[in-house]
Amino acid sequence: MTALFRLFAAILVWLVACGVAPAADNYPSRPIHWVVGYPPGGSTDIVARLMGQWLSDHLGQQVIIDNKPGAGNNIATEAVVRAAPDGYTLLLVNPANFINTTLYEHLSFNFVHDIAPVAGIAQLPNVMEVNPVVQANTVAEFIALAKASPGKINMASSGNGTSVHMSGELFKMLANVNLTHVPYRGSAPALTDLLGGQVQVMFDNLPSSIGHIKAGKLRPLAVTTAKRWEALPDVPAVAETVPGYEAAAIFGMGAPAGTPPEVIDRLNKEINAALADPGMKARLTELGAAPLVTTPKEFAGVVATETDKWAKVVKFSGAKVE
Repeated sequence: MTALFRLFAAILVWLVACGVAPAADNYPSRPIHWVVGYPPGGSTDIVARLMGQWLSDHLGQQVIIDNKPGAGNNIATEAVVRAAPDGYTLLLVNPANFINTTLYEHLSFNFVHDIAPVAGIAQLPNVMEVNPVVQANTVAEFIALAKASPGKINMASSGNGTSVHMSGELFKMLANVNLTHVPYRGSAPALTDLLGGQVQVMFDNLPSSIGHIKAGKLRPLAVTTAKRWEALPDVPAVAETVPGYEAAAIFGMGAPAGTPPEVIDRLNKEINAALADPGMKARLTELGAAPLVTTPKEFAGVVATETDKWAKVVKFSGAKVE
């Protein structure tokens, strides 16, 4: 019995040394790092800080937002993939994770297999918008205009392979139109040229464009979600004209593969409680977003569906980033 006890004790010490907790009953017992692949201030970072504050208040430990921008979100993802699977290093899952799986040919990780889905948090639309000088007030009129002048309408994006770019490529694929893609280094310079008329159309994230839309400086033709959006109730969905079109920006939480199920379930429970809170709902609405309540299994399904969908669009567009 003494030898067996010593063996058990040795195994326990080894597990702790490797960062593997023998149980998750006391989780969390120290601060949690939530890694975000973008600089502070953008939509992705804002979502993380909003939810991170709730989790800090309700988990009894600080949730630290750890911004690791670069390589189109891949630096942040790899940092979490390589972290100990103990629930203390988490990933803010965002549209780039789904797109990059196909966009980058030589990633050192497999997002679908190496990140365990924890919970959905929010989804928000992009908005198909044009400079007011464009002679189109509806999606149908825009399609007719594009088909009459193939390749002559310039489509701005916030960068090659971004969700803004891919939303436009999905439209090109399903509407069978030829638009010329003009990538920029972020939404701000793209919007500047859209406002100035150097480019004619953009499928931008709603939060960065809604002010220009409400000021009448840009004309919204449609939102990219499957149905109309509360923030722009009079603007139709693209799918009302182009069946099957849907491009929501989805945010959630992921953890390193192998994270204990009890830890994942605890985080999922707290996130879903936050999404049921009226104050949290109101803040998300202000951002133009809507809660995305899921179980870990349901969020895994969302991840798989989004990854497969954007793989088709990336291949159609021919976009590649190394």
